[in-house]
Amino acid sequence: MPAEKKISSASDCINAMVEGSELKKVRSNSRVYHRYFLLEADMQSLRWEPSKKESEKAKIDVKSIKEVRTGKNTDIFRANGVYDQISEDCAFSIIYGENYESLDLVANSADVANIWVTGLRYMISYGKHTLDMIESSQDNLRSSWLSDIFSAADVNGNKQISLSAATDLIKSINPGVKNVKIELKFKEFHKAKEKIGGDVTKEEFIEVFHDLCTRPEIYFLLVQFSSNKEFLDTKDLMRFLEAEQGMVEVNEDTSLAVIMKYEPSKEGRLRGWLSLDGFTTYLMSPECHIFDPEQKKVCQDMTQPLSHYYINSSHNTYLIEDQFRGPSDITGYIRALKMGCRCVELDVWDGPDNEPVIYTGHTMTSQIVFRSVIDVINRYAFAASEFPLILCLENHCSIKQQKVMFQHLKKILGDKIHTDPLKMDESYLPSPVDLKGKILLKGKKLGPNCTSAEGDVTDEDEGAEMSQRMNGDEGDQQNVAPTKRFQLSKDLSDLVTLCKSVAFKDFQAAFQSQKYWEFCSFSEAFANRCTTDHPGDFVNYNKKFLARVYPSPMRIDSSNMNPQDFWKCGCQIVAMNFQTPGLMMDLNIGWFRQNGNCGYVLRPAIMREEVSYFSANTKDSVPGVSPQLLHIKIISGLNLPKPKGSGAKGDVVDPYVYVEIHGIPADCAEQRTKTVNQNGENPIFDESFEFQINLPELAMVRFVVLDDDFIGDEFIGQYTIPFECLQTGFRHVPLQSLTGDLLPHTWLFVHVAITNRRGGGKPHKRGLSVRKAKRSREYVTMRLLVIKAVDEVFKAASQPLREATDLRENMQSAIVPFKELCGLPAVANLMQCVLALSACLTGADGNPLLVFNLSDQYPTMEPQGLLPEVLKKVVSSYDAVRTSSRATEHHDCF
Repeated sequence: MPAEKKISSASDCINAMVEGSELKKVRSNSRVYHRYFLLEADMQSLRWEPSKKESEKAKIDVKSIKEVRTGKNTDIFRANGVYDQISEDCAFSIIYGENYESLDLVANSADVANIWVTGLRYMISYGKHTLDMIESSQDNLRSSWLSDIFSAADVNGNKQISLSAATDLIKSINPGVKNVKIELKFKEFHKAKEKIGGDVTKEEFIEVFHDLCTRPEIYFLLVQFSSNKEFLDTKDLMRFLEAEQGMVEVNEDTSLAVIMKYEPSKEGRLRGWLSLDGFTTYLMSPECHIFDPEQKKVCQDMTQPLSHYYINSSHNTYLIEDQFRGPSDITGYIRALKMGCRCVELDVWDGPDNEPVIYTGHTMTSQIVFRSVIDVINRYAFAASEFPLILCLENHCSIKQQKVMFQHLKKILGDKIHTDPLKMDESYLPSPVDLKGKILLKGKKLGPNCTSAEGDVTDEDEGAEMSQRMNGDEGDQQNVAPTKRFQLSKDLSDLVTLCKSVAFKDFQAAFQSQKYWEFCSFSEAFANRCTTDHPGDFVNYNKKFLARVYPSPMRIDSSNMNPQDFWKCGCQIVAMNFQTPGLMMDLNIGWFRQNGNCGYVLRPAIMREEVSYFSANTKDSVPGVSPQLLHIKIISGLNLPKPKGSGAKGDVVDPYVYVEIHGIPADCAEQRTKTVNQNGENPIFDESFEFQINLPELAMVRFVVLDDDFIGDEFIGQYTIPFECLQTGFRHVPLQSLTGDLLPHTWLFVHVAITNRRGGGKPHKRGLSVRKAKRSREYVTMRLLVIKAVDEVFKAASQPLREATDLRENMQSAIVPFKELCGLPAVANLMQCVLALSACLTGADGNPLLVFNLSDQYPTMEPQGLLPEVLKKVVSSYDAVRTSSRATEHHDCF
């Protein structure tokens, strides 16, 4: 079978089947036979060779085929000893004969499997009229559209255009294709036809477009839903939008709106048809990006206390390089604030001419004037977010220059500074909504009884800690530098209201005496010890108080700590070096992309609720949280560039993809695809992975594309997204460079499905619960609080919760065999099951064997006569699903 032939029609598939290909034939006795399969030229039968059977028996009549099933979804596949070694994407089964026998096959690649599945389904639909249908549907929509484009470019009516004009035309339609490749393809065509001259005819233009701009993986997807046509009509598209893309309340008007927006051909728009090119454009549109558009605006509850949110935070914001000798610049503040940062740092020291300056003390970093920084903050504080900005003020100035600081802050920031008096009768900080448009100063504050113009407070000096570390002093306490005291201006002190800096002693002391407006900073090393030694206490501490974690002073190169290490304990403010790209900054940027990139993300409920227990280091499921199963299929890539600075292999790219899960320890995992050799333009991966996510609210998914090289694999691009922001279905993933810039026209094409391990999950977008194997049931357990009244209430709830677990498990146990009988994997939803069944519900005479009665809330399946054995099993299994679903709905706990 020709490897380079672009498949974009049923004709291409059937031609490839006539040529034949090697497939593996799987038997129930764990044996696998290599056979050469081909479609006979008269298209009446499928045969294979060599075979011990007589030639007449080593074939199947096409008219006897009932169904073509994708994946490892027959009893023979499931019972086979090599099940786990067979790729889901390369497997397919031909169900044939009155007894619904299965011929189970494995192709060498997903592309080859798709060719056979598409061609056979087409032949089942049209039978002896297959050739006529192929002849009448030869990509007319594409041809008419491209003909119109070509004619518009042929202003002189010469029926040909110049090579450069043809190149520009294709580039305007598909900007990701390189000019050099387009020109080379035209020249190859001319050379093959021994044509003299460089002008391009309409036929050549269409042929080159077809060769360069066809994506076979999208064609194969289209024909899955097109009822074996070369386009999607409104009903086909409606099924796709509902069953795969998770859209609700979809009707034919919805489909027509999509067609009118994305179909390029006039004929397609007039007839309500979506061609392959229109379908491709739709799938690459923002509507089909992997990031949920709902999360592009503020969508979370912003009325909870400030301590209930993760806050996007910068460390030593003024630095744009390393921590010891690097330059300081106001652009550091501009960059951070434009990226949605809501907590910036200012280390202020006495400067010349009575003007305070900002730099890292005890180092050789350059200085910038305090006033200019406050000017920049005033201009950009709310450029990306209207929610409060925290200024972490490390004040090392004399009283004289503190007065200058105060004057600049009041004159430039004015009423933006939050100065409302503290409410002593409250227990929690105000909410982000309460503090909209306000700037909060974090710093030292004089005691309430201080009436003089200045007072004595302790100093905080991260720069001194760094200097000591560099000089070899490896003290183990939270603050390496000895405690110093300095004079603080009362005017400056009064500007600090909700974020008073205090030293952390221990959790017991904090729970007893710390006030809600007091704010502790933790060094990275000390915070790590807290996460290891006191994970539960750390989470409970952060339910009420703000905690800031700053990087180790040994990170002189401005490298970053892993923010997930501290987010899992509920630490709200993890200070990052925004100037340093890489994995850690990718996680930070990706995380705060949610909730409208406003810089505030609501923490998981288990980290906010008073009566809840969570240990950050859990390596198992989280009590009270239903684990989710994430199914990701990496289908293909598009326009993957050569890594910057790479020259060893010329222009060759050998890409592969890592899928990483970042979250609590129980969730961290990674999987990689195979390498696709010498193809960065449209590599086909077709590999599926599954991950269990135990705390979905804190998990992130990172896609990383690398270039396989024997010297060392090189970075091509990445994209990081919170689990809660994933859109299910077929999605495009935009790739970003190492520095976070969008790579133009560079994508991954993936399929995402999310199912529940034990119920729960998100509405309508998520599939139903699945179980892959038998296991003991997991019941909710109660943790005694040693508060008698509360413990008695929860004790009474134990039995109803146990019953609810049984009902839920019974429902899931019923769903699994139903999916299997429908020939679908566990990731499928019920709508996909019904669509898969529809091919089997009609008899040879065209009359229905089964109908759905929709009069009941739970539709029934009604036989219309004598059923084959396999359909009897389907009806019985569906009735079990109905019964268990109805019982679940009527239970009190639901």
